[in-house]
Amino acid sequence: MFQYGPMAEEMEPRAQRIVETAVELAEEGGFEAVRLRDVASHAGVALGTLYRRFDSKEDLLVAALAMETRNLESRFIQRPPAGSTRLERVSAYFALVARAMLRRPNLARALLKAGASGDPGLSKKMAAYHEHIERMIVMSLRGELSIESGQLVDPSALASEMRVAEALNHIWFSLLVGWASGLHSQPVLLEKMGSLASLVLQGEGNAERGD
Repeated sequence: MFQYGPMAEEMEPRAQRIVETAVELAEEGGFEAVRLRDVASHAGVALGTLYRRFDSKEDLLVAALAMETRNLESRFIQRPPAGSTRLERVSAYFALVARAMLRRPNLARALLKAGASGDPGLSKKMAAYHEHIERMIVMSLRGELSIESGQLVDPSALASEMRVAEALNHIWFSLLVGWASGLHSQPVLLEKMGSLASLVLQGEGNAERGD
């Protein structure tokens, strides 16, 4: 069964409260509003308690990203992306992600900034996050879910499927960073993603035929 590793473990109540407090502060004021002393105060814990669980603000926000992605996974399982073609299903998947993530723009920008911080200590957690997203893309491509005990299962994807999912995920993350920087709106984000997904899938089909 696919899991995040450390990020997928159920947090004990105090850590959960700390992460939820960080989410609330980020919703209100974005990345800069998540000051660890304020997080500890609002969560009702000592600053030392917070530091025993999270190494930095970026570490805390990446934990929040994991929590938000688990919520996304639950919605994904309850209502898988619909469509008669791979492009339709993948486009529906990214529309689901956009609705889940961008409805709270301050939080979304804070999570993206933390995830793109380049902190070496977070590299494994972010790699696990991206792998998780790619598993959902693979299932969208296939039009089927692999679920066990209410969680997504590693679908043992073919190498070609994983290459496509990796490419689409890289494009999506790049477009999200562009959205966070004000380069394009959410509708334009989805329009660009649909166009680029079409090119990737068309290119894969040509490669399989040897064109």
